[in-house]
Parts: sequence; C-alpha cells; structure tokens
Amino acid sequence: MPLLPGQNHQTNWPAFYEQQATTVTDRALHQFYASGVVPPQTPISNVPLLAVDVETTGLNPKHDEIISIGLVPFSLARIRVSEGLHVLVRPRRPLDPKSVVFHHITHSDIAAAPDLDQVLDELFSFFTGHVPVVHFRHIERAFFDRSVRLRRGDSFLYPLIDTMEIEARRHRQSPWARLQQLFGRMPASIRLDDSRRRYGLPSYQAHHALIDAIATAELFQAQVAHYFKPETPLSKLWN
Repeated sequence: MPLLPGQNHQTNWPAFYEQQATTVTDRALHQFYASGVVPPQTPISNVPLLAVDVETTGLNPKHDEIISIGLVPFSLARIRVSEGLHVLVRPRRPLDPKSVVFHHITHSDIAAAPDLDQVLDELFSFFTGHVPVVHFRHIERAFFDRSVRLRRGDSFLYPLIDTMEIEARRHRQSPWARLQQLFGRMPASIRLDDSRRRYGLPSYQAHHALIDAIATAELFQAQVAHYFKPETPLSKLWN
C-alpha cells in the first residue's frame, strides 16, 4: 500500500494512482488515474507541467468554495498561455462581501457561471499527464479534493510542486535565514509577488486565477534556473 498523500516525498504516487484506478467509480476520474503519473525519475526538463491557481470564497475548504480556476501548461522552456484555461464557476452559497473585495469577482460575474461539476471532466483532462505547479499546495489540492468528493464521490489527489515551499526552504528554513531571525530580523516574505521580485520578475495583477497561474509558472522557471539542474529528477521536487 502506498503512503497516504501528504506524506511528503515518501508517497508512492505511481502505486497510489494504480490503487485509485481500481477503486474510483466516476468514469472521468477513473480515466485520470488509469492514465498514470509522470515517472518520478523523469528529469524536470522533460516533465509536462501545469501551473494551477484558484480563487475561492475563503480559505477553509470545508466551508468555502472555488469560484475561479486558472490552468496554464508549460515547461522549463516555454509557457503556453494560448493553451490555458480560465473559467468562473458558481458556488453553492452566496458570496461573502469580504471575498468580493479580495478577488473582485461579483455576484453578477458568476450569475450565469456553471457549477464546478460541469467543468470537472475538462479539468481532469488538463491534469492528465501533467504535474501541477502551485504557490501554496494547501489551497489548490485541498479545495479540488473536497469539491470533487462532494460532486463525484471520490478523491482527487495528485503530486504537485509547490513554489512557496521552495521559497520557504531557501529564505526561511536555511541555517542563514534562521540565524538572521535569531537576531530579530523579520523572515522573508514568501508570498507570490514578493517571491517573484527576488528573481527580477515583474509584478502582475494579483488574485486573478489565470494571471496568478502564469506568475507561478514564471516563478518556478526562475527557481529551477537558480537552484536546480535540468536533470534533477521530478521526485526531488514534487510533494
């Protein structure tokens, strides 16, 4: 049996996919798992990547919902924006005025939007054969899994690369960073825009799912160029 997802790099993702393919009942989700996962030993330069971002009504997947999804396929060499997806989906509960101020998606924007269930098959197709890249894995993976469980009755779990985790390792958890914190220096911000600035990347409009997905793809390309080699195996990066 593979370790449960969330067990960091120890999770046996190929075995988990094989197991899920024999147990899930939803047709589209079965096809996703049956297609398998990118082999862990694949050099990162050869991995088909998918930048993923969602906007939600809040931060708790047990109570809040996805209202916008941005997906952009990319590699270390190219970001294929024209092949991406940006879609609004209608939550089952009214929008909280506080969240409207945050992401600027209003009631009128989602009035004619579909329920997430209507776009899940397309979502699974995008994820198939790709390794998702996100900035803070506890949002995208948790919200997608919760949403799919509610609508399809099965879990939707997958390995991903977290650009925020890479920043945290380099700028908050390194011996030098810890020493600076001991002397009272504030820890470095690992928010998406602040992280991008460290690599000379421009600021973009925040809290738009497609733009944030593009921003995450660019950040990961910069991180690999600074800290890794193209032949680094995928298993060293995914979670």
